[in-house]
Amino acid sequence: MFITFEGGEGSGKTSVIKAISSLLTEKNIDHVTTREPGGSIIAEKIRKVILDTENTNLSAEAEALLFAASRVQHLEEVILPALNENKIVLCDRYLDSSLAYQGYARGLGIEDVLKINHYAAKSLPDYTIYIDVTPELGLKRVSTRGAANRLDLETLEFHKKVREGYLKLAEMYKDRYIIIDGDCDLETLIERTLKKIKAVLA
Repeated sequence: MFITFEGGEGSGKTSVIKAISSLLTEKNIDHVTTREPGGSIIAEKIRKVILDTENTNLSAEAEALLFAASRVQHLEEVILPALNENKIVLCDRYLDSSLAYQGYARGLGIEDVLKINHYAAKSLPDYTIYIDVTPELGLKRVSTRGAANRLDLETLEFHKKVREGYLKLAEMYKDRYIIIDGDCDLETLIERTLKKIKAVLA
């Protein structure tokens, strides 16, 4: 089973994934946790370029292509081998991030970003957990976690568009999207998500 986790900055995805990984470990269910951009040695190097705060002149098109390149490498090296071994894959961000951030918020177009990610689109997740957090709250959380990356520093208006993009995707992919209200404390968020995951695993 391939499960991805999506959301704007400060949505709590990483903490939720750790809690789910602990649950799977308790149940002796073989699984892999990974992330995008990154997840493999080469993909992590591409991640550094994408998120480097000095790369302010990185074009939207180049950004989208870098994400796609990182994704293909990650898919080949980590995700597909794990799925072929019947492991559950928990991935912090995947294709939907590119569709929401570059396709919708950057204005490149969801369909055009899908085209450059055609290889990854052949391996869509079984379920996508989307943690819906208002951008104001998400960015407030980000401000307390230390060094910000290039996407963290985007305007509030940009992050509002990202959220709009995700909600549009949730309508497009109703069969795999599970929406979690993330405007709450972390403990409640984890409880809500674990409840949904247990239902999926049942």
